[in-house]
Amino acid sequence: MALTVPRLRRLDPLGALLAVAGATAVMFLPFVIFKSNRVVPGDPRGLLEVLPAWAAFACQASLLLAATAALGVSNARVRLGAALLGVTVVALAVAAAGDALTPAGNKVVRVAPGAGVWVLLVCLGLLATDAITRMRPGPGRRVLFLAVFTAAAGLALAHGTFDHLSVMREYAVNADRFAREARQHLWLALGSLAAAVVVALPIGILCHRVPRLRAGVLGTLNVIQTIPSIALFGILMAPLGALAGAVPLAAALGIRGIGAAPAAVALFLYSLLPIAANTVAGLKRVPRAAVEAARGMGMTNWQVLTGVELLLALPVILTGIRIVLVQNIGMVTVAALIGGGGLGTFVFQGIGQTAIDLVLLGAIPIVALAFSAAVVLDALVEVMDRARQ
Repeated sequence: MALTVPRLRRLDPLGALLAVAGATAVMFLPFVIFKSNRVVPGDPRGLLEVLPAWAAFACQASLLLAATAALGVSNARVRLGAALLGVTVVALAVAAAGDALTPAGNKVVRVAPGAGVWVLLVCLGLLATDAITRMRPGPGRRVLFLAVFTAAAGLALAHGTFDHLSVMREYAVNADRFAREARQHLWLALGSLAAAVVVALPIGILCHRVPRLRAGVLGTLNVIQTIPSIALFGILMAPLGALAGAVPLAAALGIRGIGAAPAAVALFLYSLLPIAANTVAGLKRVPRAAVEAARGMGMTNWQVLTGVELLLALPVILTGIRIVLVQNIGMVTVAALIGGGGLGTFVFQGIGQTAIDLVLLGAIPIVALAFSAAVVLDALVEVMDRARQ
């Protein structure tokens, strides 16, 4: 009787890459950076230097479990669970390191996550993303995943788990200003988007109905899109400054050569092309039979447009709005250079002061906002596309 030797499961290529990167981070990169104040060069510390032996062993065991799942486990739920376990353990280990290295009552010492932590979080995040992709969740479940993760992160921050980490120290110093700049960031991103929808949607409809205008209009908007953001901000400063000087009402409304006005106008101009172009593309996708059937039922041109064409084109139009919103959330960062405010003020102030923790205070929420907007609008597009079918 012949013996059968079980075949080894083929290694997952992405899992192998992530496991190697994670192992390299644990062995060769610092786990945290200890600084006596916010601007001096830091002292790198390894995992075994900042945690008790049992805690470091537990952290390494959890990461080994995640690496094993990444290498040879095909079950998406197991991969996701291992990734989330790894993220949780790494986050708690960093928080514990901050608590251990910060003297009681000391407000000057800074403990920042090291390169090893960031590499581990990126690897575990990619593993979680791959697992969720394999699970093929519907739009509702994707939004639920985002809500649960956001709630868990919010509870941990509110509980004070990470209060001794450098980014949270910067937040404690700038809490009131942070809330004000976050509101300004959202106002610029959402306000310019709303204005662009009001203008670009009719432009797209007009380009669809009058094809000879399409090339010229979309070509002009495309030229605007190619201008670098900081250059466009600079170009707008002169005319808006002249307008504020010539029209006192404009100055009273906040329209000036520097500040939020040129930022809002630039973001508005950048937003026109994706929405207008996607409106044209969405209307072109509407089946002619549906339009003819609506007209055969006695519907007016306005009723056909609003009740049939725009409704069927809505998923494509929403895709353009999603592109614009994510783009605007990122580009508002640059507006801080001309006094536009927003979270970018922390980024550029941190760069000027060589304070990486202040940079992260602005950069991390920007990334989180852009990612959340993309997930929510992607889910909405998918829901609308399913309804269309």
